[in-house]
Amino acid sequence: MIIARTLAAVATAAGLIAWVIFLRAGLVLSHYDAKAHLVVARRVIDSLTPGWQQFGAVWLPLPHVIQFLPTQIDLFYRTGAFGSLLSIACFGIVAYASARLVLVITGSTLGAVSSTALLVLNPNLLYLQATPMTEPLMLAITFVAVLWTYEWVVANVDEVPTRLGIAFFAGAWSRYEAWPVIAAAIGVALFAAWRRHIPAGTLVRRGWNLAIWPAAAVLLFVINSRITVGSWFVTDGFFVPDPNYQGQVGRSLIAVWWGSHELSTTTTATLALLGATLFGVRALLSRTEAPMLVPLALLAAGALPFYAFHAGHPFRVRYMIPIVAAYAPLAGLLVGSLRRDRLSSLASTALVSVMVGITLIQSPPWKQDAPMLLEAQWDRPASQARRAVTACLAPGYRGEKVLASMGSLAHYMQELSLEGFALRDFVHEGNGVIWQLALESGPAPHAGWMLVEEQAEGGDVLAQRIRRDPLFARGMERICEGGGVALYKREPISQNASRR
Repeated sequence: MIIARTLAAVATAAGLIAWVIFLRAGLVLSHYDAKAHLVVARRVIDSLTPGWQQFGAVWLPLPHVIQFLPTQIDLFYRTGAFGSLLSIACFGIVAYASARLVLVITGSTLGAVSSTALLVLNPNLLYLQATPMTEPLMLAITFVAVLWTYEWVVANVDEVPTRLGIAFFAGAWSRYEAWPVIAAAIGVALFAAWRRHIPAGTLVRRGWNLAIWPAAAVLLFVINSRITVGSWFVTDGFFVPDPNYQGQVGRSLIAVWWGSHELSTTTTATLALLGATLFGVRALLSRTEAPMLVPLALLAAGALPFYAFHAGHPFRVRYMIPIVAAYAPLAGLLVGSLRRDRLSSLASTALVSVMVGITLIQSPPWKQDAPMLLEAQWDRPASQARRAVTACLAPGYRGEKVLASMGSLAHYMQELSLEGFALRDFVHEGNGVIWQLALESGPAPHAGWMLVEEQAEGGDVLAQRIRRDPLFARGMERICEGGGVALYKREPISQNASRR
């Protein structure tokens, strides 16, 4: 559709402009996870122990599979430029899928335009798509998967299009938020078929043909996790539980609701949820309109942050980004349904004008204190303070290995690339046996330097080990600190011998 492609081009252009602005402000890599994703991708080749095992087992692999070759180029690794351009392209795809979904269901150009406007005017979405983060890729895949699922349900055929299966597989390898979206999309697709009195055997066959793709992706991921870290699925060990949410159903639900509203506006959220309710009721009441449940699968992404908070994960407003993105097509569908119900064009235009106007007043794209921007800058003071550590490390470095936990200091490793450090200069968790030996015998026999994160999340594994057993750092001298990071240097051999 020309309209959808045009709107995608507009969103892409807006994304490029936003990237330039954030790049000049030094914000593209201000989020620690933006740097960490670059590190995970680069370490597949740039490592003491290169190989596919470096894709890891905590984050899903697709973003790093895409970037592991580009990040070997220092320019792309140090600036995140390739990852940012990938995110911008994904932003355009999200706009295309959102607009096309509205057009296919309602035929409303105004509804499609309003869905794109809500995307490109949201400062939080604009910021995130300017970074090498993984949310834009996940959003692009899930939006396209939902669009193609709807088209498949309407076509009412047994054979699952290969492109839809690939989208489900890719989504299951992008981010965990995609898992409940995929599950919901499969569920509502089968429900719509059931409402059309499709035989049970056909329903089972269709369900199998849909589910086999994401199931294969998850199976491959857990097998890789078992091989690389010895656990089928890593669920803990990378955060300190927050008692404010852990085990609290009500508070976890409120956290999801509050975060999604902070990232958007109350008006947009209300209209989107009103549209979801309207289409949901119509789908449940009318057999022919059952496929209208499919777009609502996008809201299932909210199940992941709820589960995370309930499990004790600290609050991160970024986890509600998929919900906010889902508001765009749902609000567009509401606008489109009004036109289809023969309300005047003037009334529909007025509704869009009010929605966009309130967005520009309450949360304009140039808003400098947007929640996502503020959260992304949490590490900036620490990053500036870590320059004192860099000033100690860089001048005295002579090629010795540096022991550091990548789980806690991946972002600092990326920062040190500006001083010429490669990832193969570090001994970290991804190095398997070498890392384990360093933890068992202490750092001195294996590394000339050691970086220890002592504050974030209660301190990393090295900090905790030193607290339990001060002799672990025997042979290493603490020489400086900054930004919560302490730097240790191996003492001369003669000095070590005299102490023994």
